[in-house]
Amino acid sequence: MYLGMKKIFIPLAASALLLSFASCTSCSDEKKDNHDATEAKGGVYTGGVMRMNEVEAFKSLNPIAVNEITGFHIGSQLFEGLVKFNQNDLSIQPAIASRWNINENQTEWTFHLRPNVMFHPDPCFKDGKGRALTATDVKFCFDKLCTADPNNAQFDVTFKNRVVGANESFDASKTGKSNGVTGIKALNDSTLVITLNSPFAGFLNVLAMPGCWIYPKEAADKYGVDLRIHAVGTGPFMLETVKEGEVLIMKKNTDYYGVDKDGNKLPYLDGVKISFIREKKAEILEFKSGNLDMVYRLPVEIFHEIMGDLENAKERKTDFQIINSPALNSNCIGFNCTAEAFNKKEVRLAFNYAIDRHKIADFTIQGEGTSADYGIVPYVKSFEDAGYNFKGLKGYTFDPAKAKEYLKKAGYADGKGFPKVTLQINSGGGDRNILVAEVIQKMLKENLNIDIDINTAPLSEHIESMISGKSDMFRFSWVADYPEPETFLTLFYGKHVPVNPSEKSFINYFRFKNEKFDALFEASFKESDKTKRFAILSQAEQIVLDEAPFMPIFYDENFRLEQLNVRNFPENAMTYMDLSVVYLIPKDKMPKK
Repeated sequence: MYLGMKKIFIPLAASALLLSFASCTSCSDEKKDNHDATEAKGGVYTGGVMRMNEVEAFKSLNPIAVNEITGFHIGSQLFEGLVKFNQNDLSIQPAIASRWNINENQTEWTFHLRPNVMFHPDPCFKDGKGRALTATDVKFCFDKLCTADPNNAQFDVTFKNRVVGANESFDASKTGKSNGVTGIKALNDSTLVITLNSPFAGFLNVLAMPGCWIYPKEAADKYGVDLRIHAVGTGPFMLETVKEGEVLIMKKNTDYYGVDKDGNKLPYLDGVKISFIREKKAEILEFKSGNLDMVYRLPVEIFHEIMGDLENAKERKTDFQIINSPALNSNCIGFNCTAEAFNKKEVRLAFNYAIDRHKIADFTIQGEGTSADYGIVPYVKSFEDAGYNFKGLKGYTFDPAKAKEYLKKAGYADGKGFPKVTLQINSGGGDRNILVAEVIQKMLKENLNIDIDINTAPLSEHIESMISGKSDMFRFSWVADYPEPETFLTLFYGKHVPVNPSEKSFINYFRFKNEKFDALFEASFKESDKTKRFAILSQAEQIVLDEAPFMPIFYDENFRLEQLNVRNFPENAMTYMDLSVVYLIPKDKMPKK
């Protein structure tokens, strides 16, 4: 794999990416990995408020509507599902369910719920107090997940085609019927059974996704569409203040069931404060001034200034921690395959061969990521070891001559007669998006004689434009929903595209359809052997590369800055955060420099 520029850093709090999972027929808290919180033993260092920043405002906190990283980061603290990820290694651990069993053919999953899970206090309840969660609440949320809704961005990537009766329930809801999902049954207050159409080894990963977070019916009834800013869950923190685009404050859920390995109640923190400073330079200044405890993703324009700090760290004392890990995150340019400009694959191939990805990785983003030499799925050794055929994939090299030939085949020799195209990108996160867009704009002009405009929009507007099919060419970044190749390839599944072109396409932004790809993708659902399933998925990706509904540009790497007193907050490939186990060492208790 081409690694781009060498990165020099001192791994002050580095975490490894471990993406291997053992299959079992049951799981319980006894097997759960306990977080190392030695310094916090006995509650010595509990309390305090974690101060963080997001460069983009959240779109929605309604679990079925969460489809961007800011909503994921916030919602992960407010809600939980039956299971959740371990932030150390992204393995699955119990959450609302304390244990589960699977039948012999792995199609019936029985979940046993904890008896002490409470919803947050909220005016949606008659007495304003929270109440105990039951299996009926889980059934209600899963039925809502399988209901047609203009804001439902999660059905396609969770229960669709997987759970018995999910598709039928979704289709029936379009006509106003509410039958409920036949494959989901609450046997009693503490037992839920989910039946799958066929065995699916990654089902627990699906259950950890936002669409499977649990909230009370009372909140849905009271707030309706305003559920997007009225989050009532069972997570370690509960919503206290929301000033959209300015600040969001969460406070400790004192009724949270979680405890550490020594029996201390979680969370350790008193609360979390999230600001929404849009400019990365301003965000870094706030961090250096001590007003933020953590920032993630370093802006390109000061990347080497920070890396210089690392390079010289042995010669002097540093004022912060820098954490680095691989990222399950692909940065790409998408094409609307139904648009006049991109309805011919020859055009899409021409664009791909006209781009020098290595130059973008090395010089434009200055080594902050690696060139996307494979496709949509970032290279992960554990994927390859499990059967994903990265080496067999034929991606795109930089070949201007081949690019010109493809454009000529499409009927646009030397760019003549090509429709006017605008590349839409989202704002936020410093200058990286615009820098990459401008380099692509220049390369397309130099190598294909094609002029493209660039339009910058706020993230919420950008996403709306993509899913509504209003953008012909757009920047998108996809962070894995769970650590498997399927979560990337689902973007191209043809059955995610609505029959009515005026309807939103929540997952397949490209409106790409290919029968061979769909057949392979569906075959992977039914293959229980992981090695064979990964081999099938890599065959499916080659079809995507041959048809080119997108341009892979680079794969991200995660870089995060933390103040020296932040503890128990490892980085992982999905930037998944479990703040219930994070704690802060008081400044007067810190070791002297």
